[in-house]
Amino acid sequence: MRLIGITLMTAALLLNISALQAQNKGQELQRQADAALEKKEYTQARYFYLQAYAALAEEKKYDAAAICGAKVSALYHRENMFKEAFEVLRNADQFLTQEEREGGKQLAAAHYPLTKERIRMYIKLKNVQRTDEQLSRLEELAKLAANDSLKSDVLYTRANYYYTFGQYAKGDEAINQLINQYKSIKAYDKVTSCYKTLIDIARKGGNAALLARTYERFILWTDSVKALTAHDEMAQLKQQYDQSQLIIRQKEDSLSSKQYIIIGLCILAVILAAALVLGGVVLFRFILLTRKQKKAIAVANEHNELKTRFIQNISSQMEPTLNTLPSSLPGVQALHTFAGHIQELSELEQSLTQPYEMEEKNVNTFCEALADKVRGRLQPEVTLTVNAPKLSVKIAPEPLEHVLLHLLDNAARYTPEEGKIWIDFKKRGAHTHQFVVSDTGCGIDEEKRDNLFKPFSEVKDLTLGDGLGLPICSLMATKMNGTLSMDTTYTKGTRFVLELHV
Repeated sequence: MRLIGITLMTAALLLNISALQAQNKGQELQRQADAALEKKEYTQARYFYLQAYAALAEEKKYDAAAICGAKVSALYHRENMFKEAFEVLRNADQFLTQEEREGGKQLAAAHYPLTKERIRMYIKLKNVQRTDEQLSRLEELAKLAANDSLKSDVLYTRANYYYTFGQYAKGDEAINQLINQYKSIKAYDKVTSCYKTLIDIARKGGNAALLARTYERFILWTDSVKALTAHDEMAQLKQQYDQSQLIIRQKEDSLSSKQYIIIGLCILAVILAAALVLGGVVLFRFILLTRKQKKAIAVANEHNELKTRFIQNISSQMEPTLNTLPSSLPGVQALHTFAGHIQELSELEQSLTQPYEMEEKNVNTFCEALADKVRGRLQPEVTLTVNAPKLSVKIAPEPLEHVLLHLLDNAARYTPEEGKIWIDFKKRGAHTHQFVVSDTGCGIDEEKRDNLFKPFSEVKDLTLGDGLGLPICSLMATKMNGTLSMDTTYTKGTRFVLELHV
């Protein structure tokens, strides 16, 4: 009897091991397929993925089975065997649909990789209509699966598709939606990760348009994230400053109350001679405590002084103009202009990633119109010359006019009688051109050149100008995908170069 019991236990153990091996068969086949794919043995990988798909489907591991089916299809269409690739996807979808009917449960996450693989093939076949249909289907599946990672993957797929077929506005919209979901919660590391993922998708898919646009925006983001981080740090510093001020006020209130107690005790000591010794001891203790508190407050004030300097520097920008308010109206006008410039700077900084609308314009006609607007402001016998060919180029008319008019106005203001002003247009390549404004005026002092395009670089009387004109123009140039700079090699006056890339 004992021998029979041992035999039965051994048989049961062997059955359990066999069942476990059968359950892990699909995973093992998938592992072998992944290994073959890594070695670029594509035919062998396709065979193992097909076997893994069948085993995982039998084990009812639908998500893993669908991934294997999608990889089988990808390996077929890699060799341009589109008929076989579509057949695999169709069979896999039919199998999942049948399982949904029998089990009464949605398998949206399993359908997702199959639909995504279909989109890849339709993009490769340049079939826009079918790609649009599958993109809508992909979005529905992501919603049904209620999976945030799938929703983000849909946006990656949309961006890749739109840039492949030249739908850049929609591509930008998909990228903005993807980026803003993390930017709004200040998850800057995830924003950077999104840009890197997009660049990786573009490289693997050979999507030059997506690669160029994403890389350009990534460079701008890398620059702007420093400002955003600094802004957040400043907010934290302000909060710490306010908290420190509150603590100081509380300590000062506590100190005042204790001083009143000391005074009361002193009066009581005079009135009650019998309690003189006790009053002296109490007074001595309170004096020591007061000295310690004053020292603690002095240390706290020293630390907070460093934190408040930054805020004081900002407010000091307004002091020269505020001093003029009681006596003259120009000061009020200067404040309005200053506030408007600050608002304009803020709006430009927030919208740097949103490009201006471009239009085809005749360069000569455009520049002549600008010159006509400025000629009435020239000093006597000053000549204004336009050197621009009758050539049509793509420009953003309004911001370009703003920048050039500001440069021409400055030239007109500082160019003396019988002087000269030029506005030149130069081609610097297939996608690069320059607008150059030169004059024979007094020029700009060398010590001021480094901060020429930096706002708030010095405390000024705002009635004499707030110095924000060139910083605003520089931001507009950046938003037009260009740069504004001063030519320091020009010594006969002042020359500014606006270089644009289209």
